[in-house]
Amino acid sequence: MAKGTHDFTADSRNDAVLINVNGTLVPREQATVSVFDSGFMLGDGVWEGLRVHKGRIAFLDAHLDRLYEGAKAIAMDVGLTRAELTQRLDDTIDGNGMRDADGVHIRLMVTRGIRSTPYQDPRVIISPATIVIIPEYKAPLPSTIEEGIRLFTVHVRRGDPAVQDQKLNSHSKLNCITACIQATQAGADEGLMLDPHGFVATCNSTHFFIVRKGEVWTSSGDYCLGGITRANVIQICREEGIPVFEKNFSLTDVYGADEAFVTGTFAGVVPVTDIDGRTMTQGRGPMVERLQGLYKALMERDA
Repeated sequence: MAKGTHDFTADSRNDAVLINVNGTLVPREQATVSVFDSGFMLGDGVWEGLRVHKGRIAFLDAHLDRLYEGAKAIAMDVGLTRAELTQRLDDTIDGNGMRDADGVHIRLMVTRGIRSTPYQDPRVIISPATIVIIPEYKAPLPSTIEEGIRLFTVHVRRGDPAVQDQKLNSHSKLNCITACIQATQAGADEGLMLDPHGFVATCNSTHFFIVRKGEVWTSSGDYCLGGITRANVIQICREEGIPVFEKNFSLTDVYGADEAFVTGTFAGVVPVTDIDGRTMTQGRGPMVERLQGLYKALMERDA
């Protein structure tokens, strides 16, 4: 059965979680936004996925940097300072009694606000930005971390930045969704996506790495989101003296690799065991296991 890096065990505590909608904590079943909201109507907004580790949001500064840079790029006023938004995140964690809980994941979403009519022009906005914070008891499955996932190279490409810049963590994720659909229908867990030139770019919801002869390779980064976990793994490699390269490489390089893995905020470092029917490893390879330990240690230091 196909699985993904975001799979988790259902937790009944999530039924009683309070959602923060524009500064007010409301029960999950009552958390709503207007049908005229920019995010619902047009995918107009930015978002972040966050993990709480030992009572703190891991790598929060880097996530806020990306959120506010994305908002600035699309000329959207978040309406809160970084300190105010951080306080709202803390209020959400504390309001749900999650400060000491393990395995808490947060989705922070900011849209341009409510429109007066169904139209794309931002000049029809009639409200401040909509800010929704969804916390959940949600931890990656141990089997995902240990046994890994399978990838399928999809026909859907990562687009040119002049069309829709992949650096934007926007609500408009249809490009990634269509890639995910194709991979799922092919019996894989996630889609491996190429850039407009045919080089490997990223996956539909995670960043992709290979290991060749003791070296760690990832894409040039020109056609993928500026991943927080991706950057942390590159940092770890440099600190530990592991040769790491951001470069163009092809599927031929991938198929001949010794190991492969993906990274993301939710599951951290996850082995890839199969790509397009080629077996990479049986479970975790030695480099992936080492990087998983180093990444866990980095999270400990950050907390």
